[in-house]
Amino acid sequence: MKVLVINAGSSSLKYQLFDMDGEKVLAKGNCEKIGADDSFVVYKANGMEKVIDVYMPTHSEAMQQVLKLLTDKEIGVLKSLDEVEAFGHRVLHGGEIYKDSVIVDDEVLKNLETLMPLGPLHMPANIAGIRSCMEVCKGKPNVAVFDTAFHQTMPDYAYLYGLPYEAYRDWKIRKYGFHGTSHKYVSGELAKVMGKPIEELKLITIHLGNGSSICAVKNGKSIDTTMGFTPLEGLVMGTRCGDVDASVLEYIADKTGWDIHQITNYLNKKSGILGINGVSGDMRDNNAQIEAGNKRAKLVIDMLAYRIKKYIGSYAAAMGGLDGIAFTGGVGENQGDLREYATNDLEFLGIELNKEKNYNLPRGTVEELSTPDSRVKIYRIPTNEELVIARDCVRLCK
Repeated sequence: MKVLVINAGSSSLKYQLFDMDGEKVLAKGNCEKIGADDSFVVYKANGMEKVIDVYMPTHSEAMQQVLKLLTDKEIGVLKSLDEVEAFGHRVLHGGEIYKDSVIVDDEVLKNLETLMPLGPLHMPANIAGIRSCMEVCKGKPNVAVFDTAFHQTMPDYAYLYGLPYEAYRDWKIRKYGFHGTSHKYVSGELAKVMGKPIEELKLITIHLGNGSSICAVKNGKSIDTTMGFTPLEGLVMGTRCGDVDASVLEYIADKTGWDIHQITNYLNKKSGILGINGVSGDMRDNNAQIEAGNKRAKLVIDMLAYRIKKYIGSYAAAMGGLDGIAFTGGVGENQGDLREYATNDLEFLGIELNKEKNYNLPRGTVEELSTPDSRVKIYRIPTNEELVIARDCVRLCK
């Protein structure tokens, strides 16, 4: 079964074509600057890469370009579009409506539109990506896979805020959590390499990238996670501040005269790693700044490691124990010093990092990073959110 996975952003569209018989990636790439005069498509297949300048006014034209490349007589990997049996879509928000992935029909589309206020930046693009596939390839099943679905197993005492209950009842203000496909995949892989059923394990998955979150997975289910009503809550991230006292917003408004939209932009786009080091929200740039002597860049590592450590301790307490930890995401997979600082002094929890093995790891491999005496197993596990989406397509469409 061949599945095309789509991740549509406001002006972009990422894609991967899978042959699920062997879970192989046949082709992948992205469409960038959709709607702009200088839009282009990146296409990778059979060891080659092409960048093609082409005008794509909407996501529909972007999908047409992707399908055209996949079936191109010279560089394509499909003889015809009939070979694609399903389309899988990463969708930011399922609200409380969707606790699992779902085949999209008219009712699902209507429900997704009602959820747009919960994800105003991402949901319109996600819906546009689905509609474009339905338009270009009529009759093919489209599956929506939600970033929030994995966290719908959180108990009410974990997802509710201390606001008047009416705020939840009437406005659905609660913790939803994100990165669900990543946490689902990585926790499953962690159980596999530990050689135990996930239903018997207490795990913590740590996804660190430009956006970062941690998840407590007890017996295979998410019971808590660091991102909240939006992806702003939790850890210090690329440009997001993470946990902050809500009264800071009023204080900033008094100091600046900004409205709530300017303040929200400040917290989401100007804060985090960028705000602290004053140069860049990219961890690679932050590392270069450390080498250049920027003390605030070192402060970034200390702050992030401290928050990771706090959440490890709190989630171990929430689950009544801990069996395994997995680091994933671009930063989590490649930043050895951050993994070390985040696990230092946690021996009392049975967490002991093999500090020699922790550094200079080959890219893209699963690696155990705990010492032989560590009661809690520590792993570096590359995530694969697209594969989770493709697997859900197979599960729902076969």
